[in-house]
Amino acid sequence: MVARGLVVGTAGNVSVREGDTIAVSPSGVDYASLTPAMVGLHALDGTALDAPLRPTSELALHVLLHTRDGARDGEVVLHTHAAASTALSTVVDEVPLTHYYAAFFGGAVRVAPYATFGTPELAVHVLAAMAGRTAALMANHGAVLVAPAVEGALDRAGYLEYVCDVALRALGTGLPPRTLDDAEIARVARALGTHGQPR
Repeated sequence: MVARGLVVGTAGNVSVREGDTIAVSPSGVDYASLTPAMVGLHALDGTALDAPLRPTSELALHVLLHTRDGARDGEVVLHTHAAASTALSTVVDEVPLTHYYAAFFGGAVRVAPYATFGTPELAVHVLAAMAGRTAALMANHGAVLVAPAVEGALDRAGYLEYVCDVALRALGTGLPPRTLDDAEIARVARALGTHGQPR
């Protein structure tokens, strides 16, 4: 995340669910010194199973997203503090559909109302904002997304930041941006399913 400009300092966090266990990054550890042994294992209720360090302050958010209706084994929850998404979260309630990459996230990405970091209130706001979506912005804070697997999770975060950057720049012109409609986003989502090379 650091190399891609998605976080500053020790901000941001990541988790992955495997069965009844959530592996989650620790709080306040420099990414350059982070090792697999530092990653904590937690039960689906957040109880520490094998956690040598204090978990991320957003543990409640990770637990709620990994146990939401429709959650799947192997999913990754990634929380970033990138500049464009954070800035945009302060001026809109929903990211305008200025780019078709919004299809990666199920449509227009919503902004969850502000609540202090690490609180259950913030986790609930984010869950509500993500209804029918795989990403949300967190007002005056950052962004969060759910990716289907570890492979590609950082790419998804990059697409989210790009979508936010495009919208922010378009809004910054002072002109009303041309936006796509939901029907086009649905068409793009179908097309993305066959894009690239077969796996």
